Amino acid sequence: AIAIDAVADAKLSAGDIAAEIAFGANLRSYRFDKYKTKLKPADKPSLKAVSLHCAGFANARKKYAGLGKVADGVFFTRDLLSEPPNVLYPDTLAKQAKTLEKLGVKVQILNEAQMRKLGMGALLGVGQGSIRESRMVVMQWNGGPKGKGKAAQPIAFIGKGVTFDTGGISIKPSAGMEDMKWDMGGSGVVIGLMKALAGRKAKVNVVGVVGLVENMPGGNAQRPGDIVTSMSGQTIEVLNTDAEGRLVLADALHYTNERFKPKFMVNLATLTGAIIVSLGSHHAGLFSNNDQLSERLTKAGLDVEEKLWRLPLTDAYDKMINSQAADMQNIGGRGAGSITAAQFLQRFVGKTPWAHLDIAGVTWSKADAPTVPKGGTAFGVRLLDRLVANNYES
Repeated sequence: AIAIDAVADAKLSAGDIAAEIAFGANLRSYRFDKYKTKLKPADKPSLKAVSLHCAGFANARKKYAGLGKVADGVFFTRDLLSEPPNVLYPDTLAKQAKTLEKLGVKVQILNEAQMRKLGMGALLGVGQGSIRESRMVVMQWNGGPKGKGKAAQPIAFIGKGVTFDTGGISIKPSAGMEDMKWDMGGSGVVIGLMKALAGRKAKVNVVGVVGLVENMPGGNAQRPGDIVTSMSGQTIEVLNTDAEGRLVLADALHYTNERFKPKFMVNLATLTGAIIVSLGSHHAGLFSNNDQLSERLTKAGLDVEEKLWRLPLTDAYDKMINSQAADMQNIGGRGAGSITAAQFLQRFVGKTPWAHLDIAGVTWSKADAPTVPKGGTAFGVRLLDRLVANNYES
């Protein structure tokens, strides 16, 4: 039992502090050991209860009720990240998203035939070497104003869901390839965020879209040099099949923008190794066409200790992905790899306010942190929940 009898920050009541302490303890208690068959109970130390005594305990309970639902979303994302790729693949991940219907989320799953009819050649090309069929999941939480006016316009979050990434024909080195089970990290965050928002009954209209594929070599796999046509009609020369996440997001972003006309779009993706070279594991990369959205994202990240660092987008970088054979190519030169990947995505968002979070360096941790055990971090769930709470709830 812990007694809270002093307020360290005049902006927070004792009840607020108690709720945040409980939230932090809960986040740190996470463990994923479902495949450990020989562990004894003594080998599974777990936090069962924390008792906090404070003034204003009713306020603490009320605040923690919402925070607890955010923790549920974080844990859901961590579970998805931790599952092995023979268990979690596009169809099974889509079915996990479908479980959100019990919270009131409307969930639609598009199969390959439906995506082909829509012209999603960029996304479908990535998964064509796998025996696992690709999927797109569309999730809608309607907790805000009703109708078709501007007030009812949704906000949108889009996630890259490559459930395993071998690199395809441009195959990765074998050392460390097992880590590529969490190349679906962006989609995991969007699914966990939708669970958090629906769980706490957020007063906002939200769309979550995830493109789910498995990138495998095979007799029908995409080849370097192939040219695909995206849903937007723009053609893409695929120079490297390991630069596949941007192809998935190209169709997901265009689809979301055309169908829902959102106030803004934020996409998340474990997109580039280059962002790890740039920022390591302490910040995610932020790219955006909108200063206000960038500032709000940055502030939300600071509020919850999920930090972002904004990098530039300019015409000079955009020219690096021009192709001689198609409208664009899927990689630039050796330098500025994270930036050219973001420039690629920007070609599919039109004039809609948009931000891209490259979370490759922060999605998985090899060391424990105060509220994040080593493993899948769910970086982005708390950040985007705070973005919504700070700025977009009615």
